[in-house]
Amino acid sequence: MFNVQFPKLGIEMEISRVAFSPFGFDIYWYGLLIGVGVMLMLLTVFYRTSKLGINTDHFIDTVLFTTIGAVVGARAYYVAFAPFKYESFMDMINIRDGGLAIYGGVIGGLLLGFVGCKIRKINILDYCDVILGGTLIGQSVGRWGNFMNQEAFGTNTDGLFGMISEGTTAYLTRVQPTLAAQGITVDPTMPVHPTFLYESVWCLLGFILIQLYFSRRKFKGEIACLYLVWYGMGRFFIEGLRTDSLEIFAGLRASQLVAAVSVIAGVGIIVYNKYITGKKAAPTAQSGEEITEKTEE
Repeated sequence: MFNVQFPKLGIEMEISRVAFSPFGFDIYWYGLLIGVGVMLMLLTVFYRTSKLGINTDHFIDTVLFTTIGAVVGARAYYVAFAPFKYESFMDMINIRDGGLAIYGGVIGGLLLGFVGCKIRKINILDYCDVILGGTLIGQSVGRWGNFMNQEAFGTNTDGLFGMISEGTTAYLTRVQPTLAAQGITVDPTMPVHPTFLYESVWCLLGFILIQLYFSRRKFKGEIACLYLVWYGMGRFFIEGLRTDSLEIFAGLRASQLVAAVSVIAGVGIIVYNKYITGKKAAPTAQSGEEITEKTEE
């Protein structure tokens, strides 16, 4: 149990990492909320497949590939860049206590998703637009799993949303020397940035904007690019506040590097397609019709 307080908002609550325990087996909020996020994402995804005239049965097969790739990729990315050593292989694959990196999930999901697209003959760019167009809602909900675990928070703040709990105090006390060596000063007894909340709100706003824009996309792959730009911008700045970032070397934060590359790539592709080549998206399917998957000329 954690006693979580938002002092300037006058909010105080007791939370537990465990949602319920059927037959003595603990079901954690972290996994449950990620599951809810995935379900909302899939609802969005299948809505879009019908609008684009993609065969739903074929797309479901591809989603299975994507899901497997996302889970494996998210965990592998986290383990690879974690600033500590795992004691055993079982610790490496145990995700019940957290430890999933969204960028690893996106990379792994897309890679296996491409295999599914090839097998099921689905246009890869449409696939990217549909999947990444719905991903932000899953991320928005899933971040609340970090809240229930009292993880993924930032440095000290005296701002309105400052948060403090036994979890934040214990973690900062433990890593205070490590952070000090990196030039980051923290006081474990003071409130911290609830970066999980910042990212959840950012993702929700991005999801709404992207869904409103989806039918106006100018070329296949544009929605995927908008995802890279929107999420990359938010993650770059939010990551800079966190105290538990995955690092590569010399204090360089892995997610900030990936975010910066994502933004540059997304903007570059959008500019090239909209203002240099002038590509346009294929028309969407009419009711009862299915568009044959073709590559634009």
